Amino acid sequence: MNTTPHPEGQIDCTVHGAVLQICINRPAKRNGFTPKMFRELGEAYSRLDDDPALRVGVLYAAGAHFTAGLDLPTIAPLMQRGEKAVPLGLVDPLNLGMDGYRRRTKPMVVAVQGITYTLGIELMLAADIVVAADDCRFSQLEVQRGIMATGGATLRMAERAGMGNALLHLLTADVFDSAEALRLNFVQKVVTADGLLAEAMRIAAQIAAQAPLAVVATRQNVLKAVEHGPLVAMHDFLPVQQRLSRSEDAAEGVRSFVEKRAARFTGK
Repeated sequence: MNTTPHPEGQIDCTVHGAVLQICINRPAKRNGFTPKMFRELGEAYSRLDDDPALRVGVLYAAGAHFTAGLDLPTIAPLMQRGEKAVPLGLVDPLNLGMDGYRRRTKPMVVAVQGITYTLGIELMLAADIVVAADDCRFSQLEVQRGIMATGGATLRMAERAGMGNALLHLLTADVFDSAEALRLNFVQKVVTADGLLAEAMRIAAQIAAQAPLAVVATRQNVLKAVEHGPLVAMHDFLPVQQRLSRSEDAAEGVRSFVEKRAARFTGK
């Protein structure tokens, strides 16, 4: 990894087996996001989806903090013009389903530490599994800056924690800790800071060891249930299961069970 990142920050990618590590790298500015970083993050998420050898992503950050959020001097002009920082055609790291953007299909695990403000919360809520260090400080403080959270916080905080809990933090711009984030279902695990990335990688490796087609289908069904309701998601049960049961991986799953060994899945 480059230890002297670009002044406008950068997103570094490292492949570990079937896991793509994606590192937010601008620690001198508390990993504040510039347009360059947004573009590179969209490119990294697209790489995860497009490379058949990759099965899971792990998003983390260099330095003591995940991100202080937007670098407003560089982002504000885009806001005023009504423009997005991630180019059209890429996977949207915020996974909002907006026109012109692709939605991520493969799982994403996020490891957050230290200051995790605004965009940081929205990136982790847009992912699938969040591991937080016990030193985290969270804040969705857009109202304190005269703007509104538009990266998914208004949607996902209420969905995870209920309307009252969401508005408590959205409208007060207060700072809350990892224990509160765990209580609100914003994060799934809290660990020590020195074990943060290792735990995120452990989870990612365990996911990567499962049948890739089944992992993607399972994730998409859960997402459909959340976004469109259980009755809509339920209609996928029979056709998706039929498709999966005819795959090479399903046959391998049966063979490995009979032979009492670990399965060797190929994603076919």
